[in-house]
Amino acid sequence: MTRIRPPAVAGMFYPADVQELQDMIASYLREAAVDAQATEAPKAIIVPHAGYVYSGPVAASAYVRLRPVSDQIRRVVLLGPSHRVPLLGLASSSADAFSTPLGAIPLDRKAIDAIEQLSQVHRLDEAHALEHSLEVQLPFLQSVLGDFKLVPLVVGDASPDEVAEVLEQLWGGPETLIVISSDLSHYHDYHTAEALDSATSSAIEQLQAERIHGENACGSRAVNGLLYFARRHGLHGKTIDLRNSGDTAGPRDQVVGYGAYVFN
Repeated sequence: MTRIRPPAVAGMFYPADVQELQDMIASYLREAAVDAQATEAPKAIIVPHAGYVYSGPVAASAYVRLRPVSDQIRRVVLLGPSHRVPLLGLASSSADAFSTPLGAIPLDRKAIDAIEQLSQVHRLDEAHALEHSLEVQLPFLQSVLGDFKLVPLVVGDASPDEVAEVLEQLWGGPETLIVISSDLSHYHDYHTAEALDSATSSAIEQLQAERIHGENACGSRAVNGLLYFARRHGLHGKTIDLRNSGDTAGPRDQVVGYGAYVFN
């Protein structure tokens, strides 16, 4: 019997209605395409994971850049932080597919079985059951890529080296896209958040993992693993959008920061 991880935050973080969801994502991508420059499609991206009304426009600025290679990408390695379940290392899933209102995405069970041989990777379905950091990326990926296989990993207490080792094993060629899910600073006033998030973006562009921690990026462990890997392999990071909830759909007294980054 096929084991499917059902959506946990449809109707909360993003619309549960198929047409409404498709229309919302199409609108974000259309708006992002206006500002997207014709550059090389990224091998890896960092995107935010709040409710779509808050972070959807920022995430779209990265996802729209996948269109030139959408027919090449056949696997997505998706890493995001654990918001509900404390864990050591990285949590894999026993599911055969993850579903959203847009349909089911098959998991790359062969790749998952292989990385589960690493000591820092553990099968822990509880970490995936209610986790939104991975789920909110899936409708965007389905809209841009169409058919692909997924390697979803929830990142807990893991060192940059441990995350980078997993990425090394899964990196592959142009058929594989790496997606890191992370918001930036939380609950500062607008101008404080602007300064903090600008410094974080500079650290990301300079691949300075030592400057990224949980106070300035909730997905810092996954981000740092990517930065370690990027530094070893000569990749370059670029900020393509940097806003916060005060810019999109919220008040400015306490905001959450959102950035979108591409790596080639």
